[in-house]
Amino acid sequence: MQLQLLGTAGCHLCELADAILTSAKIEYDITTDYIDIAEQTQWQALYATRIPVLRHPVTQKELGWPFDVATVLAFISEIIAND
Repeated sequence: MQLQLLGTAGCHLCELADAILTSAKIEYDITTDYIDIAEQTQWQALYATRIPVLRHPVTQKELGWPFDVATVLAFISEIIAND
């Protein structure tokens, strides 16, 4: 499963989110793309005050901060169940 982690450079919460995703990868076969919202104006407008955000690009489902490993695993399970 492909997920996106939306954040920006220098965001310490984004670094924490990335570490949480590393733990979640133990349970599920997921890959993540890091999207720097500073690179696109439309992303900045939508996510500047919400990052980090975990996003499933196919379903457009999002999980906003704060989240932990259990929350991420539940998010992934929900996507799989509805697929």
